[in-house]
Amino acid sequence: MARLDDQARRDELYRDPYPLYDRARRAEGLMYVPEFDAWLVARDQDVREVLLRTEDFSSANALLPDMPLSEAALGVLPRGFGPRPTVVSSDDAAHRRHRAPLNRGLSAARVAALLPYARTCAEELVDGFAADGSAELVEAYASRLPGMVVGRLIGLDPADVPAAVHGGYRAEELLFRPLSPEGQVAAAEDVVALQHLLDGYVRERRERPRGDMCSTMVAALAPGDAELTLEQRHELVTSLQNLLIAGFLTTSALIGTMLLHLLGDRRQWRALRADPSLVPAAVEEAVRHDTAIQAFRRTTTRPVTLAGTKLPAASTVLVAFGSANRDERRYERAGEFDITRPGNRQHLAFGYGTHGCPGSQLARDQLRLTLELFVRRMPELRLDRDRPRPQMRPTLIHRSPQALYVTW
Repeated sequence: MARLDDQARRDELYRDPYPLYDRARRAEGLMYVPEFDAWLVARDQDVREVLLRTEDFSSANALLPDMPLSEAALGVLPRGFGPRPTVVSSDDAAHRRHRAPLNRGLSAARVAALLPYARTCAEELVDGFAADGSAELVEAYASRLPGMVVGRLIGLDPADVPAAVHGGYRAEELLFRPLSPEGQVAAAEDVVALQHLLDGYVRERRERPRGDMCSTMVAALAPGDAELTLEQRHELVTSLQNLLIAGFLTTSALIGTMLLHLLGDRRQWRALRADPSLVPAAVEEAVRHDTAIQAFRRTTTRPVTLAGTKLPAASTVLVAFGSANRDERRYERAGEFDITRPGNRQHLAFGYGTHGCPGSQLARDQLRLTLELFVRRMPELRLDRDRPRPQMRPTLIHRSPQALYVTW
């Protein structure tokens, strides 16, 4: 019973962490939070300091699972690939090595070339429900468009995208949501299936490179033309899985929260409808106000002092982007959602410093084309008043509404 109570408290905190953030920003020094087993870095200035002091705060454990895995699940996962360090969980030269192919593969030119495909996919998704007068947008749109786009970026066959997206969601479930032992085994099997799917692409691109992200990563992380070693395959599959999941889960979550806040304020939706030039500002305000990636962990490499708090080596800090984005010292009326807010692109929704998100432009573009499309195709879009208020998923990773019922 105690474990269930602990999970319920954690879920409640994850669904709405903002009151905790408010207290932490007002506290003297850092606040230790038992539910996170970490010191909470809540103020904008302190978050930026941690992200710039990479020699003092390591990213090696940036993403730790919330859930212990059963022995049965641990018996399934070795049938797949990984885990290995990725761009998220590496430092210094190793981080630069993982980052370089992402920078090339997500260049402004490549993102621009991908946008016509993204627009076509978005239009086709809306075609599927536009005549119905109502929809649940998480399932019908938000959870689907980014997977199609990142699948194209990586070079997946469109027929393989649904399975890849399913495997990505199951990986998040396995690591961050409570499942029965049987449920963990089923999720682990889905993750292993995803990894073998990606391994097939890795080996095929070694033999026949193309102009896609998979080929770029194979060439960068395993240079040469010799047959890939097993270790190279482990690393490449882990990196591709990270790119896939980060690429669609984060953007899916941002689409959901953006629409939730815009449709929850008819005045701002009407303003956007009357003046579509507000779309870029609305996107920036949405990701600032309620960002998908609420926090990442860092570990001190030596004794350090942060915000007046002395931390020994190997201390864990939780760097709360979601809190920094509502810091009253940086933003006037920081807790309000306002699409006319000036200068709102300085937020930390996509990170900061060397670990800033390399896919931020692709995410922004998908958010913008979504708003432009919805304003044009469904100008009377509104939350369904006959449905309960949307509930947020209990997670700090890919924060979003569980469902978003709308009418028009």
